[in-house]
Amino acid sequence: MAAQPTLGILTLYLNDRKLLEEKSVYARMTAIGRKHGLSVFVFTPDDVDDAGDRIFAMFYSPESRKWERRWVRFPQLIYDRCRIQRSPRFQRLLAFRRKHGHLTFLNRPLRNKWTVHRTLGKVAAFAPHLPSTRFYDSPDDVQAMLRKHSLVYVKPINGTGGRGILRVERMKDGTYAVQGRDHGRRIVTPRRVSKEQLAGVLRSWDKHGDRYIVQQGLHIRLPSGRVHDYRMLVQKNGEGEWTVTGCAGRVGPPRSITSNLHGGGRAVPMKTLLREWIGSEERIDQIRKTGETLGIGVARHLERTYGALCELALDLAIDREGRVWLLEVNPKPAREVFIQAGERDVYRTALSRPIEYALWLHRQRRLARTSKSHLPAGAGAGSAGAGLVADASGEGGSGGGPNF
Repeated sequence: MAAQPTLGILTLYLNDRKLLEEKSVYARMTAIGRKHGLSVFVFTPDDVDDAGDRIFAMFYSPESRKWERRWVRFPQLIYDRCRIQRSPRFQRLLAFRRKHGHLTFLNRPLRNKWTVHRTLGKVAAFAPHLPSTRFYDSPDDVQAMLRKHSLVYVKPINGTGGRGILRVERMKDGTYAVQGRDHGRRIVTPRRVSKEQLAGVLRSWDKHGDRYIVQQGLHIRLPSGRVHDYRMLVQKNGEGEWTVTGCAGRVGPPRSITSNLHGGGRAVPMKTLLREWIGSEERIDQIRKTGETLGIGVARHLERTYGALCELALDLAIDREGRVWLLEVNPKPAREVFIQAGERDVYRTALSRPIEYALWLHRQRRLARTSKSHLPAGAGAGSAGAGLVADASGEGGSGGGPNF
């Protein structure tokens, strides 16, 4: 009897005390994996003993509800959940990825917001859904955007969770309303400034060593004055196909320029929020279809461009006319938006999809190896087996337009 396939969830400690986020999520995924015949463990680059080719991994026991550590060999599949950190731990992650890039990853790193925007902007089908965006070199870039758009956002290209974002709105009296969240997600007190003062505000903004973009803002405040948007989760399923797992609305707290849940936002079912914002059931159905088509197309294109992916979250905005806008793409999405929106079935599916896809990928690679072993002598990389491996990993594509 063949041994169980293994999936290693690769993550990062948040500090030197080895604190981990999403531990409860990994515990649930371990239990799901067991039901599907997949052994799941969690590890970080700091747990790897390269000299012995082994890992001091964390295993969760659903029976005792406790974690324990065991030395194990490298897993057959790796699910990379590492988010960007400014720490030596992140540098060790980069070294791990370089050294072990030959291993089977469900998902490869995606590029920053600016690079992803430029990549998607080259595809005609995506262009109407992308807000105007430019790289930030100086306050002049913000002024140039404000001449075209009454509202802009200044965002770090590697930021997450609404950190380090400024919202600048050109008012009718010629002044500018500036709001923001600092890198600790704290709300920056709104204020009005003149054109001359705006440049000083931008120069003094603590960029935390990051690079920034300037993006066209959308007027998406609800009658309550709170901003809102939508989080769509797109994942590979147990047949290796991209599917939309779900989409939920997010409503920001008072005075906030973002809707992120970690910044105090709340989750609402997509249809509930669209009924308040749009009203027409027919238009709501069309908006949902447009968003899902966009989500699948973006996932396919980014995978062809950057390599293997298994899931993406798309942050979408919908304006008063019902036009769907893609604000940004997140390759390491959380799932709590669905449970907070009361969509428990979607949440459970969001947890099980990576497990189901990992098993499908494992089967494809076994089939590819079996096919290759039965090839006549001299058959090489151009064989059907090698092609299957390339397709399954998402690294065999040549790029190009979306395949809706």
